[in-house]
Amino acid sequence: MLDQSWLAVARTSRVTNGALIRAAAPLSESAALDSGATMLTNDTTVTWDGREVRGRRVSRLGAIELSSTPVRPDPVQARHAVLDAVQSRGLDAVGWTKNGEALRRRLALAHRILGDPWPDVSEEALLARAEEWLDFDALAAGRGSDATSGLRGLLGWQESARFDEVDPETITVPSGSRIRVDYPEPDSDTFPVLAVKLQECFGWTDGPTVCDGQVRVVLHLLSPARRPLAVTDDLASFWANVYPTVRAENRGRYSKHPWPEDPMTAIPTKRTNRSL
Repeated sequence: MLDQSWLAVARTSRVTNGALIRAAAPLSESAALDSGATMLTNDTTVTWDGREVRGRRVSRLGAIELSSTPVRPDPVQARHAVLDAVQSRGLDAVGWTKNGEALRRRLALAHRILGDPWPDVSEEALLARAEEWLDFDALAAGRGSDATSGLRGLLGWQESARFDEVDPETITVPSGSRIRVDYPEPDSDTFPVLAVKLQECFGWTDGPTVCDGQVRVVLHLLSPARRPLAVTDDLASFWANVYPTVRAENRGRYSKHPWPEDPMTAIPTKRTNRSL
């Protein structure tokens, strides 16, 4: 009896690790299926593991799985599988690209400072509007999605036209270099950062702002070796009160680079004294 695939169980008893069969008789599969015909089901399940969508057709007799066969999900089933996975696992399931994450950070700051109609891109808000911005077809096909076009699609036409002005991706400093702004995480209450060599900022007093001038960008002023020398959002105060000390401590160490006594009249540059 122990080798039988099917048993008609008449009596069981509880034991520490489950149940013990006390009385049973062998049963053919056909007899089992006939007697349990009302419990026979055939279901198709579609799942997404973050890389591809898989479908399986499963036949069951009650809780007993009889067979499982791979099937090709249709596009509607695939979209639902991706949406269900994202809703249950959160935005990490999307697999953000660098560009997509950078765009989300910029949008988050615009919403935090300026409010509506700039879209809310918090996790809760994006999950609620997932069908508006996610590229389900790309995710279901395993191609991934950087989400940039979808997130930009949440902007109204006026906001879309102004976005790169309100929260620019890069800022041009006095030396002419265009430097990428590091925006804070979407759920952060900090402010954007611009890491730039100190010599490229000579003569700059106002410093950069974003969000229609409502947010000062924090400057991380770097040495020629790109090591941090100072952090400020008030350049005028830095040149007057901090720069003399920074100059005294670093002009010997970085003697090939300009350290003028008067930074307000010096030419901003990323070049060495010799190349100048």
